[in-house]
Amino acid sequence: MNVMATLFRPVGLHELSLLWDSNFRKFPPRLAHQPFFYPVTSAEYAAQIAAQWNVDDEASGFSGFVTQFRVADGYVSNFEPHVVGTGVHMEYWIPAEQLDSFNHAISDAISVREAFFGPRFVGYIPEGYGLRGKGAIEQFVILAKTWDYSGMDFVCEVSANRKAIYINSHFWVHHDFAAFGIDSERKRNVMDRLRQEWESDQVRIPLPAFPKGE
Repeated sequence: MNVMATLFRPVGLHELSLLWDSNFRKFPPRLAHQPFFYPVTSAEYAAQIAAQWNVDDEASGFSGFVTQFRVADGYVSNFEPHVVGTGVHMEYWIPAEQLDSFNHAISDAISVREAFFGPRFVGYIPEGYGLRGKGAIEQFVILAKTWDYSGMDFVCEVSANRKAIYINSHFWVHHDFAAFGIDSERKRNVMDRLRQEWESDQVRIPLPAFPKGE
């Protein structure tokens, strides 16, 4: 029986988009100026980076997503862990040229467990249908209005823009849309309808849940 190590990695909007493209099976290649890939051993540490650094970083889309995944412990043991602060700040330095083999060692799909957003977050902007060229806030308002007048158009919009809906839904479950005439009950109804269509389309990557207490 293989022993698995649970690891975490904070990613920005662009990297999350690439994860979606891989069906959440692999992290994208490093850029030329990025010699290492840095998975960390603590969700707390990953959340600190996502909440304190990614949300202020334009290249991250002013957002940070904490991903979680499992890797065979026998594979991870080939790399030395590095403590870069307190005991919770432990990470692995995976050479960029070994990221492909690292991805192959990942068991199951990579998941998103937390998300953080800065005030300049715009979201993933799709290129087609009614959501084309719109930011995350306007997209949700359009979806709410679309459901009001045409359930079929709503279904088509969800099917056509799955990536945008998945990525931006992490923001929607936290955002207050009262200024747009959408109270918490209506927001929940729209999200519930999105989930129903998501399940009808048999999308294996789940939409995020509402924060506890809401």
